[in-house]
This record gives sequence, C-alpha cells and structure tokens, in this order.
Amino acid sequence: MIKVCKKWNIPLVEDAAEAIGSEYYSRPIGSFGKLGVFSFNGNKIVTSGGGGAIVTNDVELGIKAKHLTTTAKVPHPYEYVHDEIGYNFRMPNLNAALACAQLEQLNSFIENKRSLAQQYNSFFKSKGICFRTELPKTKANYWLMCVELENKKESESFLKETNENGVMTRPIWQLIFKSSLYSGFQKDEQINALYLEDRIVNIPSSVR
Repeated sequence: MIKVCKKWNIPLVEDAAEAIGSEYYSRPIGSFGKLGVFSFNGNKIVTSGGGGAIVTNDVELGIKAKHLTTTAKVPHPYEYVHDEIGYNFRMPNLNAALACAQLEQLNSFIENKRSLAQQYNSFFKSKGICFRTELPKTKANYWLMCVELENKKESESFLKETNENGVMTRPIWQLIFKSSLYSGFQKDEQINALYLEDRIVNIPSSVR
C-alpha cells in the first residue's frame, strides 16, 4: 500500500483504530501514513468511552486537523468567526483525563493482552484448535483474540456451546458488501473474506 501511494503520489491516511501498541518491523502502527487515526471507543484497549485521536509528524497538518475538529473557529477574544466547514469533535475534559490515565498504562495493558494470548495459544493447541497469532515481523496488541475453526458448522457449534455455558464468544462482523447500504459498490470475489467469515470466532479478550 505504501509503495502504491508513493508511486501515484497519494497521501496515506492510516486507519489504526484498534491497533494502538501494535508494531510492524519494529515501527508503531499508525506511524506509516501522513496521518494515523486511533479509536478510543468503549471496547478498545485504551478507551475514553468514545472518540479517538489523530496523530501526525506534519505540524501544519496537525494544526489544520485541530482547527477543523474544533468547529473551524478563528481564534479571537470574543468574536465567533468560522472560516471553513468545521466539526465539533472536541473531547470533554473528563473523557480526555480517562484516556490519558489509560495511555500511561498502555505498556502494562499490552503485556497483559500478550500474556493472555500465550495462554490461549497453549490451551487451544492442546485441543487441536487454531488460535490466530501474530505474523512474522509484527508485534500484535491482541486487541480482539480469535480462533479459526475448520468450517462454518464447527464455528456455529463452538459459538452455541460456549454461549450456552456462559462464555461470551461472537462471530466476526458481517462483511460490509452484504449490507444493503454497500451492496452496489465495487468489490472483488471476496474469496478470503468469505472463507474467514465461516471460520473465525472472537473469544473473550479482556485487558485484565
């Protein structure tokens, strides 16, 4: 993707919503693009209850982003002048304080997640079930852990058995092209996505 963007001079905006603390070739996810975007939604490793953060090494772009996300108001002691179409994406102080406190603990959160992943990997390996682990040259934050079953029948059986016994497991999200809102958009055959949709089950992944 980076090569394609460089070749065609396309600015890369990196959707790193769930990837905080993850790395690729020892480089943090979210630092490859012109902009990186993280989510602090309630189900993320670091949460403020909602909202997120934009990161960039481009000072001018960062100032521009802050301007647009704070209603594009021109600084003035008392006048209200907006020079562009802006948005009120400011995070309330209480939410920001919650996010900052958790960011200070990010390393311990990641350690706990990776420790849980190791335990899962050992357990499921002994049961002949594939626990999805990180790829070479990567460091996963294991935000949402999952197993890969042999087929759709096995995944449905796994989901039924675990939920009936008080263990909250979930299938992966419905593929976007299956939604009527996006059904008319361009897509390829989605072979890999459809294959995984039948087999992947998300399992409890708490940071604690």
